[in-house]
Amino acid sequence: MHPFISSRIENLRIRMEACDTDTIMVLVEENRRYLSGFTGEDNGYDESAGALFITKEKLLLATDSRFVFQAESEAHGFDIYCYKKGLAAELPDILSRIGAESVGFEPAKLSVKDHGRMLESLEKAGSSARLLPVTDLVESLRIIKDEDEINTIRKALSITEQALKNLMPSLVPGMSEKEAAWLLEKKLREMGAEGLSFPSIVACGVNSAKPHAHPSDQLFTTHAPVLFDWGIRLKGYCSDITRTFFLEKPDERFMEIFEVVKTAKERATAAIREGVSTREIDALARDYIKEKGYGDFFGHGLGHGVGLAIHEAPRLSPMQDIPLKSGMVVTVEPGIYLPEWGGIRLENMVVVRKDGPEVLNTTTVEEFLPR
Repeated sequence: MHPFISSRIENLRIRMEACDTDTIMVLVEENRRYLSGFTGEDNGYDESAGALFITKEKLLLATDSRFVFQAESEAHGFDIYCYKKGLAAELPDILSRIGAESVGFEPAKLSVKDHGRMLESLEKAGSSARLLPVTDLVESLRIIKDEDEINTIRKALSITEQALKNLMPSLVPGMSEKEAAWLLEKKLREMGAEGLSFPSIVACGVNSAKPHAHPSDQLFTTHAPVLFDWGIRLKGYCSDITRTFFLEKPDERFMEIFEVVKTAKERATAAIREGVSTREIDALARDYIKEKGYGDFFGHGLGHGVGLAIHEAPRLSPMQDIPLKSGMVVTVEPGIYLPEWGGIRLENMVVVRKDGPEVLNTTTVEEFLPR
């Protein structure tokens, strides 16, 4: 077992002491990988590549025949259990093998349907084991990244940025959003991406006023904003970046809004450091945008954590007020969205450090503007 996996498990066991559980059943895909190295993918909310069972002394990975060889080669230190009738049906046997009585499960992943199946299976088997919801136990570990994790995210972001820089000469008026999105994905994969961290957003004109626009048949023009929001996965870790530009020299309106968004991003970023509130960071950008007259056109949170999942804690938002801690990795992505014109969003990735921010991006937001 790799030392960093061992350390994570020990930290989890310490947290288990504060819960009324002797066992943790880990169902969330990112949490499984974080604690075992097992990279099996669920491929759907109602599908599962397996579950980890962690007690104070035992480690078990339960999966089906599709993943047994993969589990044996990746999850070092875990006993591998192959269930043939499904996890719920064989749960009593699994818990009996490890001596589990009070089992914490992740309610964010376990559906009401599957929870009911598990309870029914335990009852039929005459098991005395109890299932108890435990929230964010593993996520509270994942929220702080170690330097190996940060370096992987840094490398993923470097590939992400360079791909669009290389693609820029190919972006021309008359190209569709769909075509540009495909060319970008092709470039990203050629440069080493394992996959996309989310479906790329490519939007031009009024479509760029939709924060989560889907690439369409809309064609690029020379006189409208073009917004790219994209990212990749590398060794499981995600990158996330947004750049907005014109294909030719931007007009005055674009540059006015661009400067407001850029300044909002810079003000918020400069204040990031250990101990500062997530709500305070959001307010620095939000209040500036409001001061400039665009407060009604910035509705989403300023940013979010990124790691094995593209969206994870912490949230930079008016609705979350927690102190930042060194080692957190967050996005800073203010935007202004005008329905009749278009939108501008600018996004960087930032590591929280004790004495200030470490911006992971190697490109500036101006680099993508035509001269």
